[in-house]
Amino acid sequence: MSRPVPVPTPLSGPFWDAARRGDLVVPYCPSCDLRFFVPEPACPGCLASDWRYVPSAGRGTVYSVTVVHRAPGPGFDTPFALAVIDLDDGGTLLSHVDAGDAGSVAIGLRVRVDFRVLTDEITLPYFVPDAGD
Repeated sequence: MSRPVPVPTPLSGPFWDAARRGDLVVPYCPSCDLRFFVPEPACPGCLASDWRYVPSAGRGTVYSVTVVHRAPGPGFDTPFALAVIDLDDGGTLLSHVDAGDAGSVAIGLRVRVDFRVLTDEITLPYFVPDAGD
């Protein structure tokens, strides 16, 4: 059985379109200068509805991590590291971190985005250790 596939919505569609192109974008509110994730109808900081997607460099630091040993459903290979990533350019994302060994992912690890094709329509942003420029 295959892994569940995200279903883009009108709010998340631009995120998935960008990921398919190999670009990471995050919601940004110009009213309060907040980058946030997940996309919501209104900015969680000030409730403005005129936020937009902006590019992210896709580099950051693991803020929190857990190693998942029991698959949340069919199609997931375990163990895997699931982490909150503090993006260097603002905001946070919850994402998989593929470091080869899930147990080696630790708080403070520098990471960069990497994309994994799931279907013709959906490409997932993963993070991998960042060796620097």
